[in-house]
Amino acid sequence: MPSIVEPNLSDLDFWAKPQEDRDALFAALRTAEDPVFCPRQDGPGFYALTRYEQVAEASRHPDVFSSEPTAVSLVDPPPSIREYSGSMISLDDPRHARLRRIVSRSFTPRMIQKFADDVSALAARIVDDLAERGPCDFVTHVATPMPLQIICALMGIPASAYDDVIDATNAILAIGDPDHVSSDGKSREEVLGEKFSILDELMTDLGRLRREKPADDLVTALLHANVDGEALTEAELRRFFSLLVVAGNETTRNALSHGIALFTANPGQRSLLLADLEKCLPGAVEEVVRYATPVTWMRRTLTRNYTLNGHTYRTGDRVILYYNSANRDESVFKEPHTFDITRSPNPHVGFGAPGPHFCLGAHLARREVTVLLRELFTRLPDIHATAEPVRQRASFINGVKSLPCAF
Repeated sequence: MPSIVEPNLSDLDFWAKPQEDRDALFAALRTAEDPVFCPRQDGPGFYALTRYEQVAEASRHPDVFSSEPTAVSLVDPPPSIREYSGSMISLDDPRHARLRRIVSRSFTPRMIQKFADDVSALAARIVDDLAERGPCDFVTHVATPMPLQIICALMGIPASAYDDVIDATNAILAIGDPDHVSSDGKSREEVLGEKFSILDELMTDLGRLRREKPADDLVTALLHANVDGEALTEAELRRFFSLLVVAGNETTRNALSHGIALFTANPGQRSLLLADLEKCLPGAVEEVVRYATPVTWMRRTLTRNYTLNGHTYRTGDRVILYYNSANRDESVFKEPHTFDITRSPNPHVGFGAPGPHFCLGAHLARREVTVLLRELFTRLPDIHATAEPVRQRASFINGVKSLPCAF
């Protein structure tokens, strides 16, 4: 018989609890002999995969653990939302492989190098502004500008659209947060539809412009991408654009914010990092991603009966891959609740577990976090949080809304 979870993992009140409380529940779930089932009042329940080996195995078998009809929602999205959000993150092969192949070819070495240079220059400007401004909100003035401006530059989005992009990504990923609830009583689906349509219209306008005036940006490359005679359709291009803008902004922003909070709470690790920045920084970035796990979970739906850890899951069952729990699995990570920048090996699943859905932007995210932390700790080595981070009320992402800092 399945173990029933209480409190329910779909309850946002649970995700608002302190880290220690959430960690304690997941630690207990990892020891459960029976499969963990989470009922829901407003729809079908789901099974929670909380162990590292469970998450890894499900990720290695996408033919069984399907990303369709969605990988990012506990409920099946209505057609009005699926029209916008059906990107390759919620597709299986062969459609997923085709899209990934076309998109990957657009990230040419020349383009990657161009934006690598842009990351370094932007990090310097951000820290210049921070040094002049003084104590401020780290999320607003440091963590947000880095990924926002890099992704927008990558796609050719004008600066005039930055506010709309951030507002849309916040609402899409933290729809249950009071700060992102519609003031006029609109439903969750209506709000999501509006935010996705903003990004959709932005991509449509950019596409029209780049057909007339090609530029050295990713939109132009994607418009002209052709792999074995295949190119992106208009709908595929819009959906990938939404995915890249949302995922590219939120994941890096939250990793950076958690990073400063973690180094504030662990002064010994800060001292270790500052003693040899170049040697320790790569490990520090990986440990920040493991410990914070910016993307908490992904959903999969069973395409056929499958036995995992002695339990047979049935066709149509929904399972949630809890990356946050896998990254705390005691059987894989020694002292997993300790923030340790020297941890080696560190096979975390902060960018997803190995498999076809491993994060396409992991390399860019690592570079952004690395370069900005290097700039911060080189020029403002005592930068620290002056209060606890204010977290987003969400389960899908481990988001930070605000984090006051000083130096």
